Amino acid sequence: MAVNMKGKSLLTIHELTLEEVWQIFELSKSLKEKRLTGEPHRMLDGKKLGMIFSKLSTRTRVSFEVGIFELGGTGLYFNQNDLQLKKSENVSDTAKVLSRYLDGIMIRTFDHQDVVDLARFGSIPIINGLTDLHHPCQVLADLFTILEKKRTLQGLKLAYIGDGNNMAHSLLHGCAKVGMNISIASPSGYTPLDSVVAESQKDAKYMGSKIEILEDPIAAVKDADIIYTDVWASMGQEKEAQERKAKFMKYQINSGLVKHAKDDYLFMHCLPAHRGDEVVNEVIDSTNSVVFDEAENRLHVQKAVMALVM
Repeated sequence: MAVNMKGKSLLTIHELTLEEVWQIFELSKSLKEKRLTGEPHRMLDGKKLGMIFSKLSTRTRVSFEVGIFELGGTGLYFNQNDLQLKKSENVSDTAKVLSRYLDGIMIRTFDHQDVVDLARFGSIPIINGLTDLHHPCQVLADLFTILEKKRTLQGLKLAYIGDGNNMAHSLLHGCAKVGMNISIASPSGYTPLDSVVAESQKDAKYMGSKIEILEDPIAAVKDADIIYTDVWASMGQEKEAQERKAKFMKYQINSGLVKHAKDDYLFMHCLPAHRGDEVVNEVIDSTNSVVFDEAENRLHVQKAVMALVM
Protein backbone atom coordinates (compact mmCIF):
# COMPACT_ATOMS: atom_id res chain seq x y z
CA MET A 1 0.00 0.00 0.00
CA ALA A 2 1.44 3.37 -1.03
CA VAL A 3 2.12 5.91 1.68
CA ASN A 4 1.83 9.65 1.08
CA MET A 5 5.23 11.30 1.46
CA LYS A 6 4.28 14.68 -0.04
CA GLY A 7 5.79 17.49 2.00
CA LYS A 8 8.03 15.17 4.05
CA SER A 9 11.67 16.12 4.59
CA LEU A 10 14.52 13.62 4.32
CA LEU A 11 16.97 14.45 7.10
CA THR A 12 18.03 10.94 8.12
CA ILE A 13 17.06 7.40 7.13
CA HIS A 14 16.14 6.73 10.75
CA GLU A 15 13.18 9.11 10.36
CA LEU A 16 11.78 7.17 7.40
CA THR A 17 9.41 4.27 7.92
CA LEU A 18 10.21 0.90 6.37
CA GLU A 19 7.21 1.38 4.06
CA GLU A 20 8.61 4.72 2.87
CA VAL A 21 12.03 3.19 2.19
CA TRP A 22 10.48 0.45 0.05
CA GLN A 23 8.31 3.00 -1.76
CA ILE A 24 11.46 4.94 -2.65
CA PHE A 25 13.05 1.74 -4.00
CA GLU A 26 9.99 0.80 -6.06
CA LEU A 27 9.77 4.23 -7.66
CA SER A 28 13.56 4.27 -8.22
CA LYS A 29 13.27 1.02 -10.18
CA SER A 30 10.41 2.42 -12.27
CA LEU A 31 12.19 5.71 -13.00
CA LYS A 32 15.41 3.89 -13.90
CA GLU A 33 13.52 1.73 -16.41
CA LYS A 34 11.76 4.78 -17.88
CA ARG A 35 15.07 6.58 -18.34
CA LEU A 36 16.62 3.54 -20.06
CA THR A 37 13.71 3.24 -22.49
CA GLY A 38 13.42 6.99 -23.09
CA GLU A 39 9.90 7.18 -21.66
CA PRO A 40 9.11 10.71 -20.39
CA HIS A 41 8.48 10.97 -16.64
CA ARG A 42 7.86 14.64 -15.93
CA MET A 43 6.40 14.04 -12.47
CA LEU A 44 7.57 17.45 -11.21
CA ASP A 45 6.64 19.57 -14.22
CA GLY A 46 7.21 23.23 -13.34
CA LYS A 47 8.56 22.56 -9.84
CA LYS A 48 11.60 24.43 -8.52
CA LEU A 49 14.37 22.83 -6.43
CA GLY A 50 16.87 25.01 -4.59
CA MET A 51 20.28 23.34 -4.28
CA ILE A 52 22.47 24.81 -1.52
CA PHE A 53 26.14 23.73 -1.54
CA SER A 54 28.53 24.63 1.26
CA LYS A 55 30.71 21.66 0.24
CA LEU A 56 32.12 20.85 -3.17
CA SER A 57 30.44 18.02 -5.03
CA THR A 58 30.50 15.92 -8.18
CA ARG A 59 27.85 13.23 -7.75
CA THR A 60 25.43 15.19 -5.55
CA ARG A 61 25.36 18.27 -7.75
CA VAL A 62 25.14 16.52 -11.11
CA SER A 63 22.65 13.87 -10.02
CA PHE A 64 20.24 16.35 -8.42
CA GLU A 65 20.51 18.86 -11.26
CA VAL A 66 20.01 16.21 -13.94
CA GLY A 67 17.32 14.55 -11.83
CA ILE A 68 15.10 17.59 -11.35
CA PHE A 69 15.51 18.42 -15.07
CA GLU A 70 14.43 14.92 -16.15
CA LEU A 71 11.42 15.15 -13.82
CA GLY A 72 10.34 18.34 -15.61
CA GLY A 73 11.45 20.80 -12.97
CA THR A 74 14.19 23.41 -12.57
CA GLY A 75 17.21 23.28 -10.28
CA LEU A 76 18.69 26.49 -8.89
CA TYR A 77 22.31 26.13 -7.72
CA PHE A 78 23.60 28.23 -4.81
CA ASN A 79 27.13 27.99 -3.45
CA GLN A 80 28.12 29.34 -0.06
CA ASN A 81 28.77 32.79 -1.54
CA ASP A 82 25.41 33.08 -3.33
CA LEU A 83 23.15 33.31 -0.28
CA GLN A 84 23.18 35.39 2.90
CA LEU A 85 22.53 32.21 4.88
CA LYS A 86 24.31 32.40 8.27
CA LYS A 87 26.12 35.57 7.16
CA SER A 88 23.69 38.47 7.33
CA GLU A 89 20.55 36.32 7.69
CA ASN A 90 19.76 33.46 10.03
CA VAL A 91 18.55 30.01 8.98
CA SER A 92 14.99 30.69 10.15
CA ASP A 93 14.47 33.77 7.96
CA THR A 94 16.18 32.14 4.98
CA ALA A 95 13.96 29.06 5.29
CA LYS A 96 10.79 31.16 5.41
CA VAL A 97 11.79 33.26 2.38
CA LEU A 98 12.92 30.33 0.22
CA SER A 99 9.68 28.51 1.06
CA ARG A 100 7.80 31.31 -0.74
CA TYR A 101 9.84 30.79 -3.94
CA LEU A 102 10.67 27.09 -4.15
CA ASP A 103 8.98 23.69 -3.97
CA GLY A 104 11.88 21.94 -2.25
CA ILE A 105 15.46 22.43 -1.05
CA MET A 106 18.43 20.08 -1.22
CA ILE A 107 21.33 21.16 0.98
CA ARG A 108 24.89 19.80 1.20
CA THR A 109 26.65 21.37 4.15
CA PHE A 110 28.77 20.85 7.25
CA ASP A 111 26.51 21.38 10.28
CA HIS A 112 23.57 18.95 10.46
CA GLN A 113 21.68 21.44 12.61
CA ASP A 114 21.36 23.74 9.59
CA VAL A 115 19.37 21.03 7.79
CA VAL A 116 17.23 20.44 10.86
CA ASP A 117 16.53 24.17 11.19
CA LEU A 118 15.65 24.58 7.50
CA ALA A 119 13.05 21.82 7.92
CA ARG A 120 11.81 23.29 11.19
CA PHE A 121 11.30 26.84 9.96
CA GLY A 122 10.51 26.22 6.29
CA SER A 123 7.24 24.98 4.84
CA ILE A 124 8.66 22.93 1.96
CA PRO A 125 10.47 19.56 1.99
CA ILE A 126 14.19 19.63 2.80
CA ILE A 127 16.47 16.92 1.42
CA ASN A 128 19.77 16.28 3.19
CA GLY A 129 22.38 16.02 0.43
CA LEU A 130 25.11 15.47 3.04
CA THR A 131 26.15 16.84 6.42
CA ASP A 132 29.05 15.97 8.69
CA LEU A 133 26.62 13.72 10.60
CA HIS A 134 24.58 11.93 7.90
CA HIS A 135 24.47 11.08 4.18
CA PRO A 136 21.01 9.52 3.67
CA CYS A 137 20.71 9.92 -0.12
CA GLN A 138 23.95 8.02 -0.64
CA VAL A 139 22.90 5.12 1.58
CA LEU A 140 19.45 4.86 0.01
CA ALA A 141 21.25 4.53 -3.34
CA ASP A 142 23.64 1.98 -1.79
CA LEU A 143 20.79 -0.17 -0.48
CA PHE A 144 18.99 0.06 -3.81
CA THR A 145 22.18 -1.12 -5.54
CA ILE A 146 22.54 -4.07 -3.15
CA LEU A 147 18.91 -4.97 -3.78
CA GLU A 148 19.56 -4.96 -7.54
CA LYS A 149 22.61 -7.18 -7.21
CA LYS A 150 21.56 -9.54 -4.41
CA ARG A 151 17.74 -9.52 -4.94
CA THR A 152 17.24 -9.16 -1.18
CA LEU A 153 18.41 -7.07 1.77
CA GLN A 154 17.22 -8.70 4.95
CA GLY A 155 19.81 -11.00 6.51
CA LEU A 156 22.77 -9.85 4.40
CA LYS A 157 25.94 -8.72 6.18
CA LEU A 158 27.59 -5.39 5.36
CA ALA A 159 31.07 -4.70 6.72
CA TYR A 160 32.01 -1.03 6.92
CA ILE A 161 35.74 -0.50 7.42
CA GLY A 162 37.13 2.91 8.33
CA ASP A 163 36.13 6.20 9.92
CA GLY A 164 32.93 6.24 11.97
CA ASN A 165 31.73 9.26 10.01
CA ASN A 166 28.53 10.38 8.26
CA MET A 167 28.67 7.33 5.96
CA ALA A 168 28.96 4.97 8.92
CA HIS A 169 26.04 6.72 10.62
CA SER A 170 23.71 6.51 7.61
CA LEU A 171 24.74 2.92 6.90
CA LEU A 172 23.87 2.05 10.50
CA HIS A 173 20.46 3.68 10.08
CA GLY A 174 19.87 2.13 6.66
CA CYS A 175 20.98 -1.42 7.40
CA ALA A 176 19.02 -1.52 10.63
CA LYS A 177 15.92 -0.15 8.91
CA VAL A 178 15.85 -2.88 6.25
CA GLY A 179 17.04 -5.78 8.42
CA MET A 180 20.65 -6.09 7.25
CA ASN A 181 23.44 -7.04 9.64
CA ILE A 182 26.23 -4.47 9.87
CA SER A 183 29.73 -4.77 11.33
CA ILE A 184 31.78 -1.59 11.64
CA ALA A 185 35.53 -1.69 12.25
CA SER A 186 37.23 1.59 13.19
CA PRO A 187 40.32 2.57 15.15
CA SER A 188 39.80 3.55 18.78
CA GLY A 189 38.61 7.15 18.93
CA TYR A 190 37.06 7.03 15.46
CA THR A 191 33.97 4.92 16.12
CA PRO A 192 30.41 6.04 15.25
CA LEU A 193 28.49 8.18 17.72
CA ASP A 194 26.85 6.20 20.53
CA SER A 195 23.58 8.07 19.93
CA VAL A 196 23.40 6.90 16.29
CA VAL A 197 24.25 3.33 17.30
CA ALA A 198 21.46 3.44 19.92
CA GLU A 199 18.92 4.73 17.35
CA SER A 200 19.93 1.98 14.95
CA GLN A 201 19.71 -0.72 17.61
CA LYS A 202 15.99 0.00 17.97
CA ASP A 203 15.32 -0.78 14.30
CA ALA A 204 17.75 -3.72 14.33
CA LYS A 205 15.94 -5.26 17.28
CA TYR A 206 12.60 -4.89 15.52
CA MET A 207 13.95 -6.37 12.26
CA GLY A 208 15.98 -9.12 13.93
CA SER A 209 19.34 -7.94 12.60
CA LYS A 210 22.71 -7.49 14.30
CA ILE A 211 25.00 -4.49 14.81
CA GLU A 212 28.68 -4.91 15.71
CA ILE A 213 31.13 -2.09 16.53
CA LEU A 214 34.64 -3.53 16.40
CA GLU A 215 38.30 -2.54 16.08
CA ASP A 216 39.40 -5.63 14.14
CA PRO A 217 38.75 -5.27 10.37
CA ILE A 218 39.23 -9.00 9.74
CA ALA A 219 36.52 -9.86 12.26
CA ALA A 220 34.19 -7.31 10.68
CA VAL A 221 34.77 -8.58 7.13
CA LYS A 222 34.38 -12.27 7.99
CA ASP A 223 31.66 -13.80 5.77
CA ALA A 224 30.49 -10.34 4.63
CA ASP A 225 28.20 -9.99 1.62
CA ILE A 226 29.23 -6.35 1.14
CA ILE A 227 32.43 -4.50 2.03
CA TYR A 228 32.13 -0.74 2.25
CA THR A 229 34.70 1.97 2.91
CA ASP A 230 35.11 5.74 2.70
CA VAL A 231 37.99 8.22 2.69
CA TRP A 232 39.95 8.47 5.93
CA ALA A 233 39.86 12.28 6.03
CA SER A 234 36.67 13.97 4.85
CA MET A 235 36.22 17.55 3.68
CA GLY A 236 37.19 19.85 6.53
CA GLN A 237 39.63 17.31 7.99
CA GLU A 238 42.52 17.91 5.58
CA LYS A 239 44.88 18.98 8.38
CA GLU A 240 44.37 15.58 10.02
CA ALA A 241 45.08 13.60 6.84
CA GLN A 242 48.60 12.40 7.66
CA GLU A 243 47.76 11.54 11.26
CA ARG A 244 44.68 9.66 10.15
CA LYS A 245 46.59 7.80 7.43
CA ALA A 246 48.98 6.36 10.01
CA LYS A 247 46.10 5.19 12.22
CA PHE A 248 43.93 3.81 9.40
CA MET A 249 46.47 1.98 7.25
CA LYS A 250 45.60 -1.40 8.75
CA TYR A 251 41.99 -0.70 7.71
CA GLN A 252 42.89 -0.56 4.02
CA ILE A 253 40.66 -2.66 1.76
CA ASN A 254 43.16 -4.89 -0.04
CA SER A 255 43.38 -8.43 -1.38
CA GLY A 256 44.45 -9.75 2.00
CA LEU A 257 41.40 -8.35 3.78
CA VAL A 258 38.71 -9.16 1.21
CA LYS A 259 39.60 -12.87 1.18
CA HIS A 260 37.81 -13.11 4.55
CA ALA A 261 34.50 -12.06 2.93
CA LYS A 262 32.24 -14.27 0.83
CA ASP A 263 33.57 -14.99 -2.67
CA ASP A 264 30.71 -13.04 -4.26
CA TYR A 265 31.02 -10.02 -1.98
CA LEU A 266 30.23 -6.57 -3.37
CA PHE A 267 32.74 -3.77 -2.90
CA MET A 268 31.18 -0.35 -2.37
CA HIS A 269 32.51 3.18 -1.90
CA CYS A 270 30.58 6.45 -1.93
CA LEU A 271 33.40 8.11 -3.97
CA PRO A 272 35.60 9.98 -4.51
CA ALA A 273 38.10 7.25 -3.62
CA HIS A 274 41.67 7.91 -2.56
CA ARG A 275 43.17 4.97 -4.39
CA GLY A 276 46.12 3.48 -2.53
CA ASP A 277 44.82 4.71 0.81
CA GLU A 278 41.48 3.24 1.93
CA VAL A 279 41.28 0.91 -1.07
CA VAL A 280 43.73 -0.51 -3.62
CA ASN A 281 43.14 -0.59 -7.37
CA GLU A 282 43.02 -4.39 -7.33
CA VAL A 283 39.79 -4.22 -5.30
CA ILE A 284 38.04 -1.11 -6.62
CA ASP A 285 38.62 -2.20 -10.23
CA SER A 286 37.69 -5.86 -9.61
CA THR A 287 34.57 -7.64 -10.80
CA ASN A 288 33.27 -7.49 -7.21
CA SER A 289 33.22 -3.69 -7.32
CA VAL A 290 29.92 -1.92 -7.95
CA VAL A 291 31.07 1.63 -7.20
CA PHE A 292 29.92 3.07 -10.53
CA ASP A 293 26.55 1.31 -10.35
CA GLU A 294 25.94 2.87 -6.94
CA ALA A 295 27.09 6.26 -8.25
CA GLU A 296 24.58 6.00 -11.11
CA ASN A 297 21.85 4.96 -8.70
CA ARG A 298 22.21 8.24 -6.82
CA LEU A 299 20.37 9.76 -9.81
CA HIS A 300 17.48 7.28 -9.83
CA VAL A 301 16.96 7.17 -6.06
CA GLN A 302 17.13 10.93 -5.61
CA LYS A 303 14.64 11.38 -8.46
CA ALA A 304 12.32 9.05 -6.56
CA VAL A 305 12.81 11.02 -3.33
CA MET A 306 12.13 14.34 -5.08
CA ALA A 307 9.07 12.97 -6.87
CA LEU A 308 7.60 11.58 -3.66
CA VAL A 309 8.20 14.57 -1.37
CA MET A 310 7.77 17.43 -3.87
